[in-house]
Amino acid sequence: MAATASRPRVEVVIDLDAIRHNVGILAGCAAASGAATMVVVKADGYGHGAIDVAGAALQAGASALGVCSVEEALELRYGGISAPVLAWLRAPGEDLAAGLAAGVELGVYSIGQLDTVAAAAAATGTTARVHLKVDTGLNRGGARPNEWPGLVRAAVATRGIEVVAIWSHLAHADDPGHPIIEAQVRRFDEAYQVARDAGLRPLRHLANSAATLTRPDLHYDLVRPGIAVYGLSPVPGVGYHLLPAMTLRSQVAMTKRVPAGEGVSYGHVWHTDRETTLALVPAGYADGVPRVLTGRLDVWLAGRRRPVVGRVCMDQVMVDCGDDTVAQGAEVLFFGTGEGGAPTAAEWADKLGTIHYEVVAGMVRPRLTRTIRGRRPIAAGLNGAQVVR
Repeated sequence: MAATASRPRVEVVIDLDAIRHNVGILAGCAAASGAATMVVVKADGYGHGAIDVAGAALQAGASALGVCSVEEALELRYGGISAPVLAWLRAPGEDLAAGLAAGVELGVYSIGQLDTVAAAAAATGTTARVHLKVDTGLNRGGARPNEWPGLVRAAVATRGIEVVAIWSHLAHADDPGHPIIEAQVRRFDEAYQVARDAGLRPLRHLANSAATLTRPDLHYDLVRPGIAVYGLSPVPGVGYHLLPAMTLRSQVAMTKRVPAGEGVSYGHVWHTDRETTLALVPAGYADGVPRVLTGRLDVWLAGRRRPVVGRVCMDQVMVDCGDDTVAQGAEVLFFGTGEGGAPTAAEWADKLGTIHYEVVAGMVRPRLTRTIRGRRPIAAGLNGAQVVR
């Protein structure tokens, strides 16, 4: 008798064709404005797998990649990705040598950071390619407007430094008409003029996912989409034809008929109001199913939504199937594309009082199996794509 292939107990399925579709939309928006596209793959590609997402993004029209840390950038290099990579955040004292040797571009927010990067460049015999960040109103990273001219002058005067770009980050991009956006744009344009007056001709990048899709006037030379790459809308209530690339699924481990009046799971916070069939699903809060969603969680099972009943446990949940016959091994979708009315990561975020970024980025767990669909070889010339001024 032939052996039956087993499926993972709990599985995160990543659809790279969806990534390509989404990047195609975003890169198309950018290209219409004459801009290039840097796809953000920080936090292991928002939980989707940075190396696989990077390859798919480059195939679909991206020409550069963005990450948080030098460590993340080096993971891309070790994974065979040679396209330009910007790493924009680090703690004091981090070793930059390996990143500089690998051609990683670095975000610089202050003269102190500039000095650190220049020292590392001198020690490694390299020229550091840097993106100077100006704080235009988010009040997070970057040089304040009064500090900006000094940072620009220092960058021009410091050996071993090549200023590739200036950049900033929008505070209200998910509300395209918010007045602070225009204030930030004015400050950004003023910062660019300071750089030009100092003799620099840097690229400019400001637009995140929302601005890439809604504000072509803010595309400048390069857009920097993140969440939309993964098929999740950056603007509430608007889909932009994006396809969610992540599905969290499990399967039915067993079913049982339970009479009316019985308590289910720890604490018996839910009781059967009729005789019903319960399906045990071997996925719980250790696998990314939040316990706080007890009593508020649906799954897609056997062609319809069904409620998770009783407390979410560490390893398992129970699903009320009524009088339907549900097979052992039947697929259980916790979230995915939403096709047919199935749950989505955005729905989870609404119930959790958070954003879908946190939901998908949290799906990097030791017990989760990540399955990648749609891998394709990366053409050598494509992987070496350059951002063109």
